[in-house]
Amino acid sequence: MMDNKKGRKSFRKPLKRRVCRFCVNKVDSVDYKDIGTLQRYITERGKIMHRRASKNCARHQRMVSIAIKQARVVALLPYVVT
Repeated sequence: MMDNKKGRKSFRKPLKRRVCRFCVNKVDSVDYKDIGTLQRYITERGKIMHRRASKNCARHQRMVSIAIKQARVVALLPYVVT
């Protein structure tokens, strides 16, 4: 609780804890052949979602981005969506 300049108390909402889906499921590695999972982390334009939007931890976000890049090289995912 903090006091405003006018003497009223303001209440802040507690911050919601961001939960990584891979940490919750205890996933050790992200497979580039799992297209259903990887498409969840790509925008409709074909770009890789950033960490704040995907709500992954830094470790798993790196794994996801590497897996997406590998899937693009093998032609499982498109580079650009038209």
